[in-house]
Amino acid sequence: MTQRLNITLDAVHAAKLARLAARAHVNEGTLARSLLSSAIDDADPDAATVLEVLEGIDGAWQRAQLGRRHAAAGETIPLDEL
Repeated sequence: MTQRLNITLDAVHAAKLARLAARAHVNEGTLARSLLSSAIDDADPDAATVLEVLEGIDGAWQRAQLGRRHAAAGETIPLDEL
C-alpha cells in the first residue's frame, strides 16, 4: 500500500534538499522519499526514543494540543475522506 504524505520544510532544509538533489541528479521528491524511508527504517520504536524525537520538533506539543481541540470541537475530516 502506498500512502501520500505532504511535508513542509523550512527554508534552510528545503535549500539543502535542493542542493543534495542537484548533486545527485535526481528529483527533490525522489530524494526526500529515499531519505525519509531510510530515517524511518533506522528509527528506534522505543517509546523513550519517539518521545525524544517529538520533543525535538519545534511547536509539536502546541500543534498536538491544537489538534486535540479541533477534534473535540468536531473540526476534523474522517480518514476515509482524505
